[in-house]
Amino acid sequence: MGALWIAHVDVTDAEKYAEYVEIASIVIPEHGGTFIARGGKFVQFEGRERARNVVARFPSVEAAEAAYNDPRYQDAVKIAKMASERELMVIETTD
Repeated sequence: MGALWIAHVDVTDAEKYAEYVEIASIVIPEHGGTFIARGGKFVQFEGRERARNVVARFPSVEAAEAAYNDPRYQDAVKIAKMASERELMVIETTD
């Protein structure tokens, strides 16, 4: 089963957050992740709105977990936490 990595983000320090994006843009694809939405227009129907929304498709939940647990990504997480407020989840797809 595939998986979707879904992040909802409010960036508080754009310059610092760009450092996170640079690392994530390398690590996520190395683990089979493909970005299918990265920022862009959205409509919030319910819940808390965040200014930036990102979705990446992975071949499996395990592949997404491997990306998240990659030491390079964990270094990027430290940067992201200093430069944003965010929620991140991975959900298995039905395909």
